[in-house]
Amino acid sequence: MRFMPIQSILDGKYEDKSVAIRGWVYRKREGKQTIFLVVRDSTGVIQCTVKADSPAWSEAEKITIESSLTIEGTVKKDQRAPGGYEVSAEKLSVIGLADVFPISKDKSEEFLRDIRHLWLRSRRMNLVMKVRADVLEFTREFFKDQGFVEVSPPMFISAAVEGGSTLFGLKYFDQNLYLTQSSQLYLEILIYSLEKVYCIAPSFRAEKSRTIRHLTEYWHIEGEWPFADMNDLMQFEEELLAHVCKRAAEKCGKEFEELGADTSKVASVETPFPKITYTEAVERLKAKGIERKWGEDFGYDDEKALADEFGKPFFVYDYPTAIKAFYCKTYRNHPEVAMSADMLVPRIGEISTGGAREDDKDVLIKRIREMGLSEKDYDWYLDLRRYGTVPHVGFGMGLERLLTWMLDLENIIDSIPFPRTIRRFYP
Repeated sequence: MRFMPIQSILDGKYEDKSVAIRGWVYRKREGKQTIFLVVRDSTGVIQCTVKADSPAWSEAEKITIESSLTIEGTVKKDQRAPGGYEVSAEKLSVIGLADVFPISKDKSEEFLRDIRHLWLRSRRMNLVMKVRADVLEFTREFFKDQGFVEVSPPMFISAAVEGGSTLFGLKYFDQNLYLTQSSQLYLEILIYSLEKVYCIAPSFRAEKSRTIRHLTEYWHIEGEWPFADMNDLMQFEEELLAHVCKRAAEKCGKEFEELGADTSKVASVETPFPKITYTEAVERLKAKGIERKWGEDFGYDDEKALADEFGKPFFVYDYPTAIKAFYCKTYRNHPEVAMSADMLVPRIGEISTGGAREDDKDVLIKRIREMGLSEKDYDWYLDLRRYGTVPHVGFGMGLERLLTWMLDLENIIDSIPFPRTIRRFYP
C-alpha cells in the first residue's frame, strides 16, 4: 500500500477509505479499551485510535513517544480529533522503538535549547522551518523578477568587511584568514560582469552581544547592483520586504495561525516606508528622554524605541561617516555624512543595512588609510575603481531577524535550525 502524507488525509481526500501512514509518535494516551496515538510526519499530525480487539493492540501498548512506525487503517471524520479526522488502526508496525523521550520529562526553555537536535522535531520548530523555507523562496522569487542573478561568494576572506573587532580568525594551511562578515565586496566584483547580483549565504560576526536579535552565524540576504542611487536602494528594499510579507500572508496562513503569529501585521506592509535621517532620529530619541550625541551609533534600545514609535518597517538614512565602514560613499559637500540606510522594524530594530558604495578610487584609498586598514589587503578591491568604476548600491538583510519579526518569535535563536551564539555551539 502506498503511504499517504498526513496532510492529504486532513484535507478530507480519504474519508472512509483505507490508508497507510508512516511517521513518529507525537503523543500517546491509553485507556482500557482504546489507545490514542497522535502521529506526525513532515506534513502534519493526525490522531490514530487502536481498539482493544484490533490486531494492532499489542504493538500500540508497547510503543513509546517518538518511536517510528507505520499504520494501516480507515479514515474517519471526527470533529473531536485534531484536524477533524482520525485513522482507525487495523495494523501497526514499530520501526524504531524509542527510549524515554527527554522532552517528556523537562520542557524548560534552557533544556530545550540544550537538546536542540531533539527539539527540532517539535511541531513549533517544524512550522518555523517551513515558513523560513517559504521566505527564502519568496526572496529568490523577487530577485529573479527584478533581473538579478544569484551567485556564490566565498566564506573564507583575507581582510575585514565590517571591521576587525568582530572577525573570526582561523588558520588556513600556513596563512591567517577569517570567516566572512558579509559577501558585499565579492558581490561588487560580480556587478562588473552580471550587473544585478545577489546571494543568500552565511555571515559570521564575533559580537559579544546577548540580545534577542544576535547570532554569531546567520544567513545574509545581500544584493548589489550598478547605475543606482540611495532612492533606488530604499525602494528596492521596501518592495522586497513588501513582496515577502504579502506572499507569506497568502501562503503561510496556517503556519502563522498555529504559531500564534499575527498574519495581519505582514499582510498590511505597504510601500513606501517612512524615512527619517539619522539627525531626525537623534531628535526623536531626545524627545523620548534618550540622549544621543550626533555621531554616536545607535544601540538595540535606541533602535527599538524608534521602531516602537513607527509600529511598522521604516528607514533611517544618512548616518555619520565615522560610524560606517570604509566603503560607504559620502556626500561631497558634507563628507561627515555617509550615504547609508538601515531598515528597522518594531521590537527587533535594524534588520538590514545598505547604501551607496564609494566609487572614487582616491576617496576610497583615503578612507582605508583613515581607518588604519592595510591598503595592500584591498588592492583587488581598488582595481574595481581603476577599471571602469561605476556608481552602485547594495544592502544586506538578516534572514533570522526578519523571521523573528514576522513570526513574533521570542528570540532569534528560534528562527534557525542550529543557533550559534556567544554561548551556544552544540550540537
